[in-house]
Amino acid sequence: MATITVRVDDAVRDALQTKAEEERQTLSDFVRDRLQDAVFGFREQESDKEGLEPDSLSPLDRHTLALLHRILGRVLPEDANDVDGDRDYQLERAKVLERGFTKEYWIEFAGIRPELNARQCAFVMDVLDMFRIALYSLNNIREKGTDIEDSLAHTLTFQGFDHNDKLENQMSDYVRFLVKDEKWMEQEEFVLGPERGNSHHQMVNVYSRMLTAYREVKQGRPRSAGPKAYLLSEEELTKIAAAAVHPSNR
Repeated sequence: MATITVRVDDAVRDALQTKAEEERQTLSDFVRDRLQDAVFGFREQESDKEGLEPDSLSPLDRHTLALLHRILGRVLPEDANDVDGDRDYQLERAKVLERGFTKEYWIEFAGIRPELNARQCAFVMDVLDMFRIALYSLNNIREKGTDIEDSLAHTLTFQGFDHNDKLENQMSDYVRFLVKDEKWMEQEEFVLGPERGNSHHQMVNVYSRMLTAYREVKQGRPRSAGPKAYLLSEEELTKIAAAAVHPSNR
């Protein structure tokens, strides 16, 4: 593990020490966690608003949306009763927009989720790549007649994301989208089956630490053009698995 030396004022050092003691951590562990949060923090500042509705819409946007509601109201069958509602519902939505009832705009955006930004999407794909390489590597080691400890194999198996956490639930939804699109199909049974890729506890920080170790392993390896150069050794896999445990618990 690399060492970084940072010079700070005595007051800052004392404040950090106080914070660390409040968290029941050593100063080193506390600072390491804050640095890791800065590098791998995927949680954005949450808004006080429950939805994504804007406080206001321009007259052009209101006119356009109202017109779409009126068109949809005209083309819906008389017995319509699905997510689009019926003709009267669509005309009511048009009236809300035309009259500018801003507190009712939330219905227009009720089905819109916050964006999973490009960095968060890349994180999900990097996690899936890491576990794919781990799976292939474990299978390769077994084929050579070496037994793998169950605990190591379990840690190096993708455990999904927490469906009770807003961000992780959206990441899990993205995993399902990717698997349904026939990518990372080795996760199909877990992600599309009864478990639906639910870890039942938050995993982002665990995966972040494992990805850091995975990238360190890859950087430290000699370059090879062989067909199976991507495969990892048992020692390398053990290093990645060890990163799943928080430094304060090692």
